[in-house]
Amino acid sequence: MACGRVCRFRAARAAEGIDGMTRTALIAALALLCAAAGAGDWPQWRGPALNGSAEERRLPHAWSPTENTLWVAALPGPAAATPVVVGDRVFVSSTVRGSDDLLALCYRVRDGALLWERKASAADARPPSNTMAAPSPVADRRRVFFLYGTGDLAAFTADGKPLWTRRLGEAHGRLSQKFGYGSSPLLHGNRIYVQVLRCEDPPAWAGNGTRPIDSFLLALDAATGKDVWKRVRQTEAIQESQDAYTTPVLYRGRRGAQILVAGGDVVTAHDPATGAEAWRVAYNPRRRRDWRLVPSPVPGDGMVYAVAARTGSPLFAIPEGRAGAIPWNDLAWVFDRDTPDVCTPLLYRGRLYVLADERRAISCLDPRTGRRLWQGDLERRAIYRTSPTGADGKVYCISEAGDVTVLAAGDRFKVLSRFSMGERPVHASIAAAGGRLFVRTARSLHCIGFPRR
Repeated sequence: MACGRVCRFRAARAAEGIDGMTRTALIAALALLCAAAGAGDWPQWRGPALNGSAEERRLPHAWSPTENTLWVAALPGPAAATPVVVGDRVFVSSTVRGSDDLLALCYRVRDGALLWERKASAADARPPSNTMAAPSPVADRRRVFFLYGTGDLAAFTADGKPLWTRRLGEAHGRLSQKFGYGSSPLLHGNRIYVQVLRCEDPPAWAGNGTRPIDSFLLALDAATGKDVWKRVRQTEAIQESQDAYTTPVLYRGRRGAQILVAGGDVVTAHDPATGAEAWRVAYNPRRRRDWRLVPSPVPGDGMVYAVAARTGSPLFAIPEGRAGAIPWNDLAWVFDRDTPDVCTPLLYRGRLYVLADERRAISCLDPRTGRRLWQGDLERRAIYRTSPTGADGKVYCISEAGDVTVLAAGDRFKVLSRFSMGERPVHASIAAAGGRLFVRTARSLHCIGFPRR
């Protein structure tokens, strides 16, 4: 019997003999509790809440090849795509060394066995310092969706059966950006949301392909891959400031769900049903032409947290309930010290963790006020190109060189461990699911956890 049916059956049985409103409330509460019992997945790039955190427990704060490493699976090539984990499957996008093939891979959570492999695209260009497998996949219990920098979007069942493919570049222009396309898709309901924020002048490495004519947010039917709507995103950004490597994020507030998009000198919120813009915040008043954006927006409890652009530019909080063009003086707060260039902030257990990647320092902020509670040095030489992960009362950070620093989450800076993975480069963030951590390096996928008895 399906989980939802079991929940409703048990809730109804528990409510027998209780009348009226009490019975209805009990059924709803038990059904919600049962739904929460199915948690433990990391279905998209920034996890189940899209804020970099997971409610996992009993995770190690240190590991090595001989301690707390449950398995290691060799990968065919490097990529920046973070693995996603749903049920007993880990889905990974990958390149292939010595080949143009771009793969969709599925491993078994229990032992790292490769369950299936599909060629989903082929690289037709080489962006600098990146690959065409930078976007992370997104999945639910039935389907998984892989997007590549080529513009190819492919859907499979969890067992690897092809469902449909789309070549988005043919209909909407090449997904070209200076350092290669890096936005991950968003799955909400039965729709896939893809953002393309790109410069009007394509980079030289992109060749003579279709010239981009607009930046946009696109909704596709998850069952068929067909376009549902396309919202052209108008901004006053110029040159490289038009490029954004951010990922669209779902925000659930009192007024319902909104799709958050950051880049092109503005943060905007959109109606998931139509793409209509609900509000926007402009953050580049001097119209700098090099403010390309990498960190994605972070949804919070009544707030949206966003970074303006490069290191040292403001991090700001947008309060819920706003509409139209939001002036800078109507923001909840602005923080402009030691902000990230690449790393998306982590919202975890009532604290906002901000990793200044090139400064190699992390700050803990009160998300309601923006007040910095502490700052600590990560004491590693390599810069950070991954975003911090929060789980089991810990904050996990991994540098480009594979150096790991694990901190205690809370109101004081406390280092639990520092060690090296011994593999580099690392451009994928750590995923936490099912009582395990999943760490992707250029060579391997590592499953970290305490041995099960």
